[in-house]
This record gives sequence, C-alpha cells and structure tokens, in this order.
Amino acid sequence: MRQSSLVVVANRLPLDDNAAPDGACEWRRSPGGLASALHAILQKTPATWVGWGGRVGPAPSLPDIGSLRLRPVALSEPELRGYYEGFANSTLWPLYHDAVEQPVFDRGWWEAYRDVNRRFAEAAAEVVEPGGAIWVQDYHLQLVPGLLRELRPDVLIGFFLHVPFPPPELFMQLPRRIELVRGMLGADLVGFQRPQAAHNVAQLAVKLLGAEVTANDQITVDGRTVRTGAFPVSIDVAEMQALAARPDVRHHAEQLRADLGRPRRVLLSVDRLDYTKGIEHRLTAYDELLRDGRVKVRDTVMVQVAVPSRERVDSYRVLRDRIEGEVGRINGEYGRVGETAIHYLNQPFDRADLAALYQTADVMVVTPLRDGMNLVAKEYVAARADASGALVLSEFAGAAAEFEDAFLVNPHDVDGLKETLLQAMEADPADLARRMAAMRAHLSSHDIIAWARAYLTALDGTGRVAAGLGRSVRARGRAAGLRR
Repeated sequence: MRQSSLVVVANRLPLDDNAAPDGACEWRRSPGGLASALHAILQKTPATWVGWGGRVGPAPSLPDIGSLRLRPVALSEPELRGYYEGFANSTLWPLYHDAVEQPVFDRGWWEAYRDVNRRFAEAAAEVVEPGGAIWVQDYHLQLVPGLLRELRPDVLIGFFLHVPFPPPELFMQLPRRIELVRGMLGADLVGFQRPQAAHNVAQLAVKLLGAEVTANDQITVDGRTVRTGAFPVSIDVAEMQALAARPDVRHHAEQLRADLGRPRRVLLSVDRLDYTKGIEHRLTAYDELLRDGRVKVRDTVMVQVAVPSRERVDSYRVLRDRIEGEVGRINGEYGRVGETAIHYLNQPFDRADLAALYQTADVMVVTPLRDGMNLVAKEYVAARADASGALVLSEFAGAAAEFEDAFLVNPHDVDGLKETLLQAMEADPADLARRMAAMRAHLSSHDIIAWARAYLTALDGTGRVAAGLGRSVRARGRAAGLRR
C-alpha cells in the first residue's frame, strides 16, 4: 500500500456514480458539496482520499484521479442504514441544524456508527506516511480523530466540521455526547465555519470532560492541547469565473431566459432537497406575493432546483412529496397557458449548467433555516462578472458573516422574507452593482485555496503540509477567527 503525506478522510469518495465510457473514474460534484469544495485543492496535489465508494458490498479497486489516490472503505447494507442513514443523518444532522427536524435517538445506530468510524480510522492509518497529516471531514466521522490518536500518534490530525455545531443545551440531548466530544478532540486542530461553534465545543469540553479552556477556546484535555478555529470554507472562484465566461455557457443562459418566456425578473434557488434549506418557507412567501398581486406571473418567474438527497431516508421522501404538492398547487392556482409560476427541477445539474442558471437569475434566493456555510451563494457571486444581480441570503447561513452586502433575511419570518424579496427585485441597479462588487472583492481573496492553506498551515504551524497547494487568485493571510 502506497503512503501519502496528506490523507483526506470523508464519508464519500469524490466519484461520479457512473463510470466514464473508458472506465476511468471522474470527479463527483454537487452544488455546495464537499467534493466541490476540495476539487481545486486535490486535483493537482499528491494526496490519498479515504472514503466510501457509494455502493454497498466489498470495497472496489479504483484507479487514481490524476495525482489523487483513492482508498475505498466497504459498507454493508446494515451499516449504511445504521451509520449513515441512521446516526449521521437522522440523529446528528437534525440536531446540529438546531433540531429543525426532530432528531431520532436509536440505540442500535450507535454501534454501526462507532464500528464504521473505526474502519475509516484504520484505513487512514494504513496510508499516511510517518509524520504526515490526516484531515478528517465532517460529522459522519466525528470519532475518527480520537481513534487515529490511538493508532497513529506520530501524525498530525485535523478535523473540520462543515455543518454548524449546536448550542450546548441542544448537544446535551445526545446519549453518546461524551464519546463524540472526546472523539473530535483527538485532533490537533478542530476547524469550524464560525467562531461560535468553537466556543460551543469548548463549553462542552469543560462540562463533559473537565477540560481547561483559555479565553481563546484553546482546550487542554488528557494532557494534550487542542486548538480550535473558524475557517470559513469557500469555492474555486477562478473555475466558476471561467465557466461563466465561456461562450457556450453565456449562450445557454440566454436560451434559458428565452425558454422562460423572457420575463422581466427571474428568481432562482438551488438547493439539495433538505428540510434545513427553507424551501417550504420560500414557497409560502412567493405564494403570498402572487396571492396579493405584488408579483405577477406574466413578468416574474421563480426557478427552484432541488437536487435529490438521501432518498432512502423517510423524512426526505416526505419532504419531497410535500414540496412537489405545494409547487403543483401554486402553479395550478396562478399559472396560465405558457406561463408557469414556478419551474421546479428535482434533478442534479453539471457545473456548466449551474453557471448558466446563475447568469440567468436576477435574484438568487438562498434562505436556509440553518447552514454551515452555503457555497451556492458564493458560486452565484463568482458567476456575476458584470456585478449585476441580487443575492437574498439567510442570516442563518455561514456565508452571511462574509456577505454583509447581500439582502439579509430571517427565513422564519415569512412577512420579512416577502418584503426582502420585493426589495431585491425592485432595487436600483447602481445599488445592486455596489453590493455585488463588494461581495466579489471579498470572495476573490477568500477562495478555496486560501481556506485550505489557512487551515493546513495552522495545523502544522510551518506551512509544510500546505506547500503543495495551488495558488489562489489572491490568496493571503489565514482565516479570521483562528483560536490559539
């Protein structure tokens, strides 16, 4: 088994579910997904990615993707149900998103979660070079840092949580809370999207583990010091800008607008089909704007892309049925022949198609009830080279801390959401240009390479691990909020 100085550990390998015609593996991308975030970093950086291949059964033998080696981890059908669909996505996911949906505490799921986390840790321990670095990603693998500390104390261990971390009073509901906190704190550096998450973990470490914590949320536990920090994740800005500039993409955007009937205004939302994304609240607000006559179907169109997600989980199937029923009702009530109120697309889109959609939209509506970051908001800003367009953004998305010039809104307040949508639709073009230019300026210096360099430099303190990363357009500094 070949070893790497940098090993990424994530639930899924970054593979498309369908092989290319020649049998080669292709990078798996999705709106705002982890693979999209890490694509720019690892496509030219020698590393190994440990993860599940997406199908139950024995781990397949997979070729490399460029300089990236793949180390698949096997999952059985019962393990998939208990570890992924159960504990990760029916217990942790809703709890970490402020219990938007009631978390389910099933004692049987914990054993699967624990056992699968150990398998991931053992796989990573096999492929990392002595003195190398292992970067564990997200809530699916929260026990892995602690397990790696036992297996490979000679390596640097990083953990990054892409989703929010809840307030202590919510986290304390978890039956296995001590094991989860201790597992996370097996890392040398624990990274979050927002500083408040680091503070929440520090409070829990004191309460559950008797740890000592400094004013900067540096945690001393079991004789070790664990650093925490906020490192807001970003996108490959250069890639999205290049896509948006392609003649075929620009032509596609023009054709999309023609296909929509050349309305005066196009509103767009692109989400995974998930109850945290606020899709139903958004539909309610738009429905009431149509009902009150403040928006007319003849001159305004809403496009809702809902990428299929976790279709085997019951709550997601129920959500899909509710949303499809509501879209049908709204179209039946307000639509006309040749004039649809809402175009609803429950399907994945490739990167070029997304870039075309972003350029078609006059108003991008990103209103999750809770989100760690939301990279769709950043993709939209990157795609608007002419500094036009309006971004309506939830206060409860991590991106709101960076995009203060967006039209910020509380998505739980339907009346406020309605007024904000109207404000964005009717804004002066000069004001929109000012807002968009400010957001684009921030994004250009806070791209995905800057994020990875900041985190990995903080992990080893020397920049050695980050030295192999490609250069960002204007990467500089380390992410705000680093806790030392």
